[in-house]
Amino acid sequence: MTQEEIIKMQISRIEKEIRDLPYHKGTEHHHGVMKARIAKLNDQLNGGSNKGGGGGVGYAIKHSGDASVVLVGLPSVGKSTLLNAVTNAESRVGNYDFTTLGVVPGMMEYKGVKIQMLDLPGIIEGATKNKGFGKKVLSVIRASDLVVLMTDVKRIEWIKQVEDELYHSGIRLNTRPAKISIHRTHKGAIQVIDPYQSFEKETVIDIAKEMGLGNAIIQIGEKVVGIDKLIDSMSKSIKYMAAVEVVTKIDLAKNFDPRIVGKKDDIVLMCADKGIGLEDFKEKVWKGLGLVRVFLKRERNMEADFNQPLILKNNSTLDDVLKRISNQMRDDVNKAYIWGKKAKFPGQEVSFTFQVFDEMEVFFGR
Repeated sequence: MTQEEIIKMQISRIEKEIRDLPYHKGTEHHHGVMKARIAKLNDQLNGGSNKGGGGGVGYAIKHSGDASVVLVGLPSVGKSTLLNAVTNAESRVGNYDFTTLGVVPGMMEYKGVKIQMLDLPGIIEGATKNKGFGKKVLSVIRASDLVVLMTDVKRIEWIKQVEDELYHSGIRLNTRPAKISIHRTHKGAIQVIDPYQSFEKETVIDIAKEMGLGNAIIQIGEKVVGIDKLIDSMSKSIKYMAAVEVVTKIDLAKNFDPRIVGKKDDIVLMCADKGIGLEDFKEKVWKGLGLVRVFLKRERNMEADFNQPLILKNNSTLDDVLKRISNQMRDDVNKAYIWGKKAKFPGQEVSFTFQVFDEMEVFFGR
């Protein structure tokens, strides 16, 4: 029996123990410790990293462009058709399962940003147990910036199953981590600072020990509901990702109501080969990636270079812009002037800690 098989057997036993133990206030502590034990075992399966990898050999993908997006869905939902419609790729299209047996990349350009799109083999229930190319597929998902979850009008309920598979593999979609900071220390055991009284301190301490923390200060910065979020904050293999949900083959359904899948406005209704929903799809991908375009001015009174924007995350600062241009430039300039929708007036002088926004124009000088 391999080490991976042993770990999976251990996880199954703990999961059974959790199922057999009724959940209430009196058993919350034990449930938490058991779930922490599973999380630690999952860290071992996933290589203990949230930067990529899926606990096994993945597809060899060369990432390019400003961001990467992965198309994930059940077999034959139209991923190849979508890829061909929005990029320069030529992914084989067929009406039978598993048409795409490898990863097919394409480049989508939108608002001056180059977005690499990856068409993966259809993911099926049980992917985390390596069914349906599972581990390889998951390794590519983890290394990407955004997930496109796809199903069709005849298999609406399956989108929840895909989400569940990703959740059980440690991928958290369209959510943020809880405001829990962990500072490892050399001594002092486990100290808990929880002004919101989210959990019993004994529970936090025992979960931390189960997750391998010996000495640390755990500070909870908001009211946290649910022991799983506490465990996630200590896990090494949890990955938070943006996602866009797509329902394809919409032309086959009459009066389709997106509330069937629990949402009103967030789902892209699509028929890619007829051009339905493509622009909505591009815009939602753009927003999900959270990117901004920054245009540089060579001279303060000249126009910016609109042909070659710098692409950054929307939480970046002007200091990050300088680092992208040149490490040396940070020492050569001491002033920044900005133009655009969030400038109080054209040419406003701001500090280097000022946060960038989309279509910002900036000039650095002395």
